[in-house]
Amino acid sequence: MNAKKKVAAKRGAAKSPARTRARPKRLAGGNPRIAKADGNAPVQAYIAAMPGWKREIGRKLDALVSRTVPKARRAVKWNSPFYGMEGKGWFFSFHTFTHYVKATFFNGPALQPVPPGGSGQFGRWIDIREDGFDEKQMAAWLRQAAAKPGWGKS
Repeated sequence: MNAKKKVAAKRGAAKSPARTRARPKRLAGGNPRIAKADGNAPVQAYIAAMPGWKREIGRKLDALVSRTVPKARRAVKWNSPFYGMEGKGWFFSFHTFTHYVKATFFNGPALQPVPPGGSGQFGRWIDIREDGFDEKQMAAWLRQAAAKPGWGKS
């Protein structure tokens, strides 16, 4: 085999499906670009692709949803994990930004205490920075949000 064929064969081997698991493209702020899909797998792909310390925040949020709202449905929409209840809509989502992870509660103004971020009648949020978040308060908000009508169809 001549040198050109050997190089071409090596390049072809490097492009085999087993060797080319491309990392998802990241959008502004490091937000992973994950295709819209229902289920746990795309949510886990999103979390795995979150950059640096934000990945641990994503894991903690997902685990907290699993513990506090075990029947929550999962999906990735608009490059963000969404959590909802069958027939009630989406109640929670999070999104990666440059300096924080934004955790959004749909129907947030109805939560007690009202999450600090946002205004208006529908969504409220909390910006989670590298030092983490209050898991007890977050669990209380998740339980409340899951019990209320959410946004859209889940």
